[in-house]
Amino acid sequence: MNAVIKLQDIHKTYHTGEVDVHAVRGVSLEIAQGEFVALMGASGSGKSTMMNIIGCLDRPTMGKYWLDGIDVSQLNRDELADIRNQKIGFVFQGFNLLARTSAVENVELPMLYTRKRMNGESQRERALKALEIVGLSDRADHTPNQLSGGQQQRVAIARGLANHPSLLLADEPTGNLDSRTSIEIMGVFQKLNDQGITIIMVTHELDIAQYTKRMIVMRDGKVVSDTPVNNRFNAENELRRLEAEQKAAQLAG
Repeated sequence: MNAVIKLQDIHKTYHTGEVDVHAVRGVSLEIAQGEFVALMGASGSGKSTMMNIIGCLDRPTMGKYWLDGIDVSQLNRDELADIRNQKIGFVFQGFNLLARTSAVENVELPMLYTRKRMNGESQRERALKALEIVGLSDRADHTPNQLSGGQQQRVAIARGLANHPSLLLADEPTGNLDSRTSIEIMGVFQKLNDQGITIIMVTHELDIAQYTKRMIVMRDGKVVSDTPVNNRFNAENELRRLEAEQKAAQLAG
């Protein structure tokens, strides 16, 4: 398989006054096309800095980073912005949807910033297709306040897919959701991954990481563990189990 991400001896040092903070210390790894990876670690471990570097939101102090075969480690700010828009879809914990804008219009937003602008009809068609992929085509005209938290996150995922990225980056995507909705959202990610989409997800929750295929754990700016997920949860099965438990509890009550 081709490597979507290749990191070679990545370092990131922040200069704060007289103190140098070594956020990432010599990380090298590859993530192949079609992988579903959980990036884990405690606060201060370097995982957020790594996510920013992988997402082309920050540049490494030292080292090389290839994204989909392109060396992005030395690109300037405008070039990084182009790469972000073309190659990477983002999903955030807080949804980041425009409040007075419909679901389909929120999904269209990344398409407005591409160099090759699409006509309005093609743009709308692609946005509707993305909503269909996440099971939300029947809510296309709803604004965020007319949607549940899980539905809003599905819109955010569809927006991340709008420009057909090589990579989907999810930063604590279930952090604002209840357990059942979290399982539903992980089911969406699993289906996207089954379709060949490469996903990296930052999470501090071990049970959420169990829905992925590979776990990378960071500590003190270094990768201390990189292992396949042996006991992988299946979201559909977990939902069935949850429903059975709830029915049993209702009958007992």
